[in-house]
Amino acid sequence: MLPFKLVYSEKYYLPIGEHVFRADKFRMIRERLLQQAVVAEGDFISPQPASEADVMLVHSPLYVNKLMEGSLSAREELQMEIPYSPQVVDAFMLHTGGSILAAERALQDGMCVNVGGGFHHAFPDHGEGFCMINDFAVAIRSLQKRGLIRRAMTVDCDVHQGNGTAAIFGGARPDGNPLPSSGAMLVQQAPVMTQGSSKDVFTISLHQENNYPFVKPASSIDVNLPDGCGDAEYLAWLDNALSSGLRQFQPDLICYIAGADPYREDQLGGLNISIEGLKQRDEMVFRAARARDIPVMSTFAGGYANRADDTVTIHCNTVIAAAEVFRTAPSQTPR
Repeated sequence: MLPFKLVYSEKYYLPIGEHVFRADKFRMIRERLLQQAVVAEGDFISPQPASEADVMLVHSPLYVNKLMEGSLSAREELQMEIPYSPQVVDAFMLHTGGSILAAERALQDGMCVNVGGGFHHAFPDHGEGFCMINDFAVAIRSLQKRGLIRRAMTVDCDVHQGNGTAAIFGGARPDGNPLPSSGAMLVQQAPVMTQGSSKDVFTISLHQENNYPFVKPASSIDVNLPDGCGDAEYLAWLDNALSSGLRQFQPDLICYIAGADPYREDQLGGLNISIEGLKQRDEMVFRAARARDIPVMSTFAGGYANRADDTVTIHCNTVIAAAEVFRTAPSQTPR
């Protein structure tokens, strides 16, 4: 048995047809973990769909109504890059409920993985880049509204910058009231350190610079990696970003977006990270949190490897890394 739970539903499958986003990867991850005896059936818990009220803590009522009524424009659907249907909306609502549940369980157990979610390109008023609802942003706002947490940190290690997340937590609320802008560390050839955010959410994004999205709203810390970046450089930048962020900001919860697409054989990526390097990435995030006794909820985000089995291996390794780190007492976990 794992020392934490995995949130999963068979209804996570996204009915989007033939697509570079493998909508069946969630099922494949579950099956692989069970086959390898990494987890037991009792390690999985099932989510309920998020409520419209929860989703509107992040997304505008107009946008949510369009999703529910099926009234997106052709341009809005094209921008989302996945076909619209009520069934797709239902799946995203369930992924979002899964992230809410994972965040709640992380507070209880110290760690929880949503075998799904991580849809970081969704903005308050529209979807982008295969993302309809920003599930973990909704989870953060839901827990804050209920007084379960005050401050949260997002650590986004997808190969693509978390533009929707940056806009949500650095721009305006759905009601139009502005939020104070955050400080940023924009990494080009060397890090430029600036004053961190004093807001209630601190955002870190480690991503390939010359990749989607073209416009990258400022996160609290952005690490813009060069094409072909390898394991050693990648891990050094991640260590630097985590150390800087956790010096500036003390979160009650870390939301870790463990994208599989920094992998060297990903169809939509341009970095040169190995499968083992990505597992070391996961271990680094979990150890940093464990050493400080900060609960972590993780989502899986993107992964488009030439071989779907590689994407599944990378995502399974995130669970394995979490199990290895969270089975130890905090005092045994190196900083």
